[in-house]
Amino acid sequence: MNSLRRIKLRHLETFVEVARQKSVSRAAENLHLTQPAVTRTIRELEDICGKPLVEREGRGIRISHHGEVFLRHAGSSLAAARNGINALAELDVADGPKIRLGALPTVSTTIVPQAVAKYLKSGMRNRLKIITGENRALLDQLRNGELDLVMGRLPGPDVMQGLIFEPLYRDKVIFAVHASHPLASRRQFAVEALNNYPVLIPTLQSIIRPFVDRLFIEQGITEPLQVIETVSDSFGRTFVSQHQAIWIISRGVVLSQLESGEYTTLPIDTESTMGSVGLCTRADTKLSPACAHFADMLRRQVAERG
Repeated sequence: MNSLRRIKLRHLETFVEVARQKSVSRAAENLHLTQPAVTRTIRELEDICGKPLVEREGRGIRISHHGEVFLRHAGSSLAAARNGINALAELDVADGPKIRLGALPTVSTTIVPQAVAKYLKSGMRNRLKIITGENRALLDQLRNGELDLVMGRLPGPDVMQGLIFEPLYRDKVIFAVHASHPLASRRQFAVEALNNYPVLIPTLQSIIRPFVDRLFIEQGITEPLQVIETVSDSFGRTFVSQHQAIWIISRGVVLSQLESGEYTTLPIDTESTMGSVGLCTRADTKLSPACAHFADMLRRQVAERG
């Protein structure tokens, strides 16, 4: 540990350049240093490592066996430091790469707004673009390079080609109603009662629709008589509040209403709809520093939310 503390970036930079040039004089020229300064730096590094890193070979030099071992790590460390500096420089560019996020309703009202607020307070200057929509449409835009990230439920394997999914937490589908709904205070009721009210269900293209269809089969629920298919959370909130509707939706979409007591859930077991929520990225594309920073903020927001 003491040896590690003695190593400076100049040691790594000098050693890597000497190894690359196989010459102290050429390394000194490229580094804008004198030959004695380069030689002294190499000797300091050898003293720290306790091994000979450079050996004489005729009138020139060569990297020793120990030096070859050290070089692999020194080169990657130096590259990491340079990449870090470049990343910081990119973050300070006002017209740097835009951060383009696709957010499913599951997270667009909970995780994303808080992460965006923290992003703005951090002083980051890359512009944000956030769009919502159905899962398949967002993933198509991600795959085509129109988006950098998509946050939402784990997609099916049929649409995951070329994409990587990073799970962050789990969510389930619920039957949500306004606190004033006639069924809100019931501890139990016959599923036929669903026919007496409008029922909002996800569209066929939505990622949670298969979970809902399977739940209906498991619970012996026939399709309600007054079904409205939608993925619009703004329409859902308004309609549920004004028209005694039942909303079959991911819990995260209405979490704030549940916590405030404005909404409640009907006593229907939906544990089988539990699924992973996380980040989708392209497998063949590295995130820009700004985008990677924003992804970290999304992760931290999930961790803080618990």
